[in-house]
Amino acid sequence: MRPADQLRDIEIQTGYLDSNPASVLYRCGRTIVLCTASIEARVPPWLEGKGKGWVTAEYNMLPGSTSPRKRRDRDGKVDGRTTEIQRLIGRSLRSVVDMKALGENMITVDCDVLQADGGTRTASITGGFIALAKAIAIAVPGSTVGNGPITDSVAAISVGLIDGEVKLDLDYVLDVAADVDMNVVMTGKGRFVEIQGTGEEATFDDAELAELLRLSKKGIAELTVKQMATIA
Repeated sequence: MRPADQLRDIEIQTGYLDSNPASVLYRCGRTIVLCTASIEARVPPWLEGKGKGWVTAEYNMLPGSTSPRKRRDRDGKVDGRTTEIQRLIGRSLRSVVDMKALGENMITVDCDVLQADGGTRTASITGGFIALAKAIAIAVPGSTVGNGPITDSVAAISVGLIDGEVKLDLDYVLDVAADVDMNVVMTGKGRFVEIQGTGEEATFDDAELAELLRLSKKGIAELTVKQMATIA
């Protein structure tokens, strides 16, 4: 049994695809996400001529990533959950990018879930940031995190309250059992980007919220170390 304050095993493989050097295979436990970042010398029409760039994200779960099989999204139609998650990923990544320093370029970060066992959105943010940093390092030679378009790192983790105990990094079994579950997105400097917390037919008090946030900060600090080591 994994200790309550311990992350799942993390494996990060960069340059996973020959076709895209800014590709990252991110594995946390049995959840596996392929993250790629692609740069285009254009911006959305509403940003043209403003001297600013844009970062957006797309998220998808492959049919074989779950059991039973997940049906493919067709004709550009995505379900509500997918829309919510890819907007979250985009917001999270944009929070640490200086759009003026990026110039009139658009970066699309694609997060494709190859295998799902809980925490796919948090894995997508954490792995997606590494892909984003790799892409910007290629586009802006010499740039590093904190020196160039990327102002800070960003990572995300899930926490939950299960039978009165707070647990870090929920896999599917823990997520289903959680009375309260929360997704937390933070920068490397410890600033919050987003907190999504819900009681599943349950409630939580100030002390439990404080412990959920404390444990999430601990997990994100550990993820940040792994991210920076990989980028370096």
